[in-house]
Amino acid sequence: CQDHYQALLSQVGKEIIMAFNDSLSDMLARIKNAHKANKAFTSCYKSKLNINVLSVLKDEGYIRDFQDVELRKGINNIKIDLKYYNGTPVIKRIKRISKPGIRVYSKINDLQKSYGGLGISILSTPKGVMSDQKARDNNVGGEILCEVF
Repeated sequence: CQDHYQALLSQVGKEIIMAFNDSLSDMLARIKNAHKANKAFTSCYKSKLNINVLSVLKDEGYIRDFQDVELRKGINNIKIDLKYYNGTPVIKRIKRISKPGIRVYSKINDLQKSYGGLGISILSTPKGVMSDQKARDNNVGGEILCEVF
């Protein structure tokens, strides 16, 4: 027991790196938690999928901006500038739809409008990551990554 206690004490103040396999869910949770805490910024791990989803969120007006930040050589994060309107978060709900354990795909004709047309769905299509409206314009379906309202 004493050895375990000493091992824990040696880790105090050190950064713990956790392994995970779904960086998109992690990013969405960080955005949701930052909005609940009324934070102006949040950060997440850098991946191509995260950057593409953030580009869609920026184009649709759900976030102000995002930028690549290098923590140290070879380790990058993304700093996300959250958007508020009259002190309330622009993003009311953000939900992961397709998960690593259960993927959700949709043809473009079968895709429902998110929150009665007030929200968006973000899809990963053969033509790239895009909003549901752009997917309808391009007549292409794909994996439904998340819904935003």
